[in-house]
This record gives sequence, structure tokens and C-alpha cells, in this order.
Amino acid sequence: MGPKKKTKSGGSGGQKKLSKAERLRLQKEEEDRRLIEEEEARLRAEQEEAERLEKERIVQEERERLEAKDQERRGTELAELHSLEENFLRARQWKADYRAHAKWEHYMQCDGSPDPAVPQEINTFMSLWQENKNEDIEFVIEKGNQVLNLIEKLYFLLLDTPPNELKEKVFIQYQESILELQSLLHQKYNEATERLLKKANTYADSDSGNMEVAIKDKNITFCIWGNLKKNPRFKNHMFSDAENGFDLPKTVATSDVAVRILHTHYDHISPLQCIPKLHLKMQAPESKQELTVLYDMKEEKEGEQKSGEDSDLVIEKESDGRKLLDVGLETYPYPPESEETEDATYPRIGVTLRLLDSVIFFEEPVVARWDSAGKQWRTDGISDIKYKMKEKQISFEMDAFYTITLIQDAHLNMPYQSWELRPNGTDELLFTVVTAFAEVQMQIKGNQCMLSSITVDGSEKLSHLTGKWTSPIDLTIALKKAGVNIFPSDYSYKYVCVNKKTPLAEVTTYQQMALVASAFAFSWSKWNLASGQDQVVFKVSEHLKTDAVKDEDWSLYMFNGQRAQRLMISETSEAFSEDLANNTEFHSTLYHLIKDFASEEAIEKVKKASCLFIDAVYQLLIATRVLTYS
Repeated sequence: MGPKKKTKSGGSGGQKKLSKAERLRLQKEEEDRRLIEEEEARLRAEQEEAERLEKERIVQEERERLEAKDQERRGTELAELHSLEENFLRARQWKADYRAHAKWEHYMQCDGSPDPAVPQEINTFMSLWQENKNEDIEFVIEKGNQVLNLIEKLYFLLLDTPPNELKEKVFIQYQESILELQSLLHQKYNEATERLLKKANTYADSDSGNMEVAIKDKNITFCIWGNLKKNPRFKNHMFSDAENGFDLPKTVATSDVAVRILHTHYDHISPLQCIPKLHLKMQAPESKQELTVLYDMKEEKEGEQKSGEDSDLVIEKESDGRKLLDVGLETYPYPPESEETEDATYPRIGVTLRLLDSVIFFEEPVVARWDSAGKQWRTDGISDIKYKMKEKQISFEMDAFYTITLIQDAHLNMPYQSWELRPNGTDELLFTVVTAFAEVQMQIKGNQCMLSSITVDGSEKLSHLTGKWTSPIDLTIALKKAGVNIFPSDYSYKYVCVNKKTPLAEVTTYQQMALVASAFAFSWSKWNLASGQDQVVFKVSEHLKTDAVKDEDWSLYMFNGQRAQRLMISETSEAFSEDLANNTEFHSTLYHLIKDFASEEAIEKVKKASCLFIDAVYQLLIATRVLTYS
């Protein structure tokens, strides 16, 4: 058979062309279907909106009911809170009584040591010591430790005395006493140095023939070298016992000179810092604070000695005898001061220092010199800095003799990465602050606190501070001196990305956290960054054990200083919400909100907490300001 012929109407699938009437009918059906769907969607939207509005109405009514209930009991709750807050007043009175008792005990001891708070006693002490001459360096160092102790006591009084009890006249008196003690101590080191040089031959080294003395103490390292032989081949010298050294230019090495390195573990050069009288309310100064770690060497000129400046002196001596000039100590001028040599280039002075084990450097420190005229630390005039951080050694060159110091950023440990406050016994807790460089653990027991540990790169540091009980103020001072600054100043917000909070929310929270810290743990929450300036968010858990708090035991709380609430969200939620947790209420105080979910044992422990423990917790919280600086 042959192939079939195609029909005229041939096309794909044999579909018929729709008529106009059929097309209109289909279009109408499609339009009707669209209208029905739109009407159904509109009805659904109206129903959903009505349900949403009804839900909001119910939520609003419930919120208004809870707010009204909160207002009704506000007076009762505040009265109960005020009763707990009496602990702060009792602690203040206890400390005032303790200070008075300490003064009486000191008076009764009659051991000859002055009370630094009594002007007559401190003036008599300084006058008597100033009159004593020809004292050995060992005696001056021992006496100097007593002076440093008096200075520390004055600093403590400035920090510990409540502002309303510290009159301006007394404040000025304390600061003047500190400056006078610093100046006297420096004067005595100069006198002792002169006494040593008068018998320089007695201390001649058997190998080099030059004078060498090195004395190490807990507060200073005293090194002095006398150029008795004036050997032109001399290039440098290292005090092996002290691991400090210098490298002199040839013109100085062949001259009648002596070099002193007075390496102090304290700072008596920087101007005294202002003591804040109203915490969180003082206007911040413009200047930047930096931690100074105390290697002091200084150029001195006649008539320009500043009080408390600890120095490295180059001392000029007569060329024809190991006898000092009648005028006493004189600075060797380097570079030489003359018009002819004004534009000349002179070799630099080399210095090598060993970093203190009692100080942590989280980064390579900056070497700075003291500018006596401008009363500031400067970095010009210092070059060729070489670091051996593992060996704890640093060397550099100077174009003249200076007082120098090592500086690191005061705020490199801020903001904190996290923090936790966890009770671990009766009137005991562990306070942990984690920074980008270190984990710092502080323990509080009664009115005392101590550094439990500080871990850097997996190893523990500052063993000389750990395990020693002291006051919160003394601990903050000790950690700052050791280079661990987790205590913001009034102007730290200028140099740190701060999670700003209102003083009402922040300070009130610290107070109420301290009131219940004997039985409840607190910790950092990421939602504190999202809650705005007026509210703080943190984690809370009842904790009557000594082990760590489990993740599932934490709850999120929000507080603005006047209203506390428990949040529905958790730390792992996708977004922040202020919605109340189910079956919870508003309360005027953090204490009463916590009380809703607390056991009788925990509340009883809170009521029996020592006022001194509560005060110590509050002091560390207000010192670290973890709600703002984390």
C-alpha cells in the first residue's frame, strides 16, 4: 500500500480552533474563579487580622492587668527591697567603725610608725628622716618600703572613704602628703647614691676594676656602675644579677662618670590621678590614660628635679681623684651643650631591661620617655627597639639620658567577651571575666576577695597575687599595676566600643544582683546588646551548689531599674523580643521577680547573707561594669 494522503485540515494533534464564543466562556470562568479566590483571600485576611487584633487585645489587657497588679504591690515590694538595701548602710557603718578602730589600734601600739591620715604625724616622720644623713642604701631601701606602705594607705583612704565623708580639705591634704613622701624617697635614694660613690673603690669588680653594685628588692632594683678604670675598650655593661644593662658612647665611657639604673616597680612620675567622687556621673577628661609599667630612668638638670621622679643618673666626678665634687651629684651633659656641637651627630645610649615577672604584657610594650616640661610621656628620642618577649627582655637606644617607662594600651582587655557571677558557698562566690587575652577569676568571701587565677594562652600568670585575700579596692589596684585592667575609668568609653546603658538601669541592677548573689548565679547574655540603653538583659539561675551552672538552667531576665521581667526568648533564639515568658508577671524589683521562681532555701540564704559580702560583690560589679563593657 502506498502512503495515505494528508487531509487539508492537517495540523499537530488534530486540535480544533476555538470559536469566539468558547473563548469568551473560558475567560469568564477564569475571571469568576479569580474573583472567588480574591474574595476568599480577603475573608481570610480579615479573619486573620481580626484574630491578630483580638490576640493583641488579649495580650494588651493581660499586660495592663499585670502592670496594674505591679503598681498595686509596688509600695510593698519597694519597702521590702529597702529593708534588704539596709545591708549597704550597715556595711558602710561597719567600714567607718573599722577605720576608727584601726586609728585607735595604731595609736595604742606606739610603734613609732606614723598615721598617714594625721598631718602632724606624717610631717614629723618626714622631718625626722630628712634630718638623718649618711644612710646606707640598704637602710634607704628598707625605709623606702615603709614610705611606699604609707603612700598605699593614703591611696586606699582616698578610694575607700565615701565622698560625703571625705572633705575637700582632707582630700588635698592626702594628695600633698603623697607627693611629699614621693619626693622625700627620691631625695634619699640620691643621698644614698652619693654615699656609695664616696667609697667607690670598695665596690671595685675584680675583673674589670670598675665599681659595680646591684641590689634587688620587692619594690626596686638598684644598680650603680662607676667608671674607675676609664678603659677605652669598654663598650657595654650588664648587671647580671638584675639583668639590666647599658651601652655608653666612647666619649662617655672614657670620662669620669658613674651610671645608676633605679628600676622602680611603682610610678612616682605620672601626675596623680583624680579620685572620682560620683561614680558614673563625672565629666570625662579628654586625655587618654595608659598603663605605665615602671622602668624609670631620667635626665636631671639643676633646679628641675620633680617630686617622686625615679631616675637613671649619669653622675660627673672630678678627673684627678674617686672624691665627688663639693656640689654633690651632677648630671653628665650628653649630648654636650655647646654652640659648636649643636648640629653634630652623637652615638646613642643603649639600654637593656628585663621585663618584670609581676607584670603581664599582652602585646609588645611601647617605650616612652618622661617630658618634665610638658609633664607627659613621649616616644620621640627612642629608637632601634628590639623585643625578646619569650625571654622577657627589651633593648633600645636613646639620644640622651631619660626617665623611661613601658606602656601598653589600658583598654586592650575591653570590651569583655563574657562574664559570670556564681555562688559556691555561704557568703562566697566566683566572679569570672573573660577578655580577648585572658580569663580572670576572682573569689569573694565575706568582705574579702582574691585573685583565684588569671589564664593567658592556656597558662596561669601572676602567681605572686593569686590566693591572697584582700579588699576589693586593693585587688583592683594590684591587678592594674600588674597590667590587667578590667576596671573601666570614667572616660574609658572614649576608647572602647561600649554597650551604653543608663545609670538607673546599670547601677540599680548591680545593687540588686549583689543582694541576691549568695544564692543566684548571673551571666552575660548576647541580647543585652539588643535591648537598648534603658534596659539590661542577663541570665539568671538559682544555684545552691558549687559546680558549674548547666545551660538549660539559665533564664533570661530584663530590668530597667524600675521594672523587671522574665523573657520568653532564650539565648539561642533567632531574634530579640520583649515578650513575657509564660505564666510570669512584672515586678518592681529584680529581687521579687527572682523570688517568684526561687526555692525557700534560696530566699532564706539571701535574707541571711552578710552585709559585708553584699557590699564586696557590689564593689567588684561597679568596678568592672560588666553590663556596659561586655
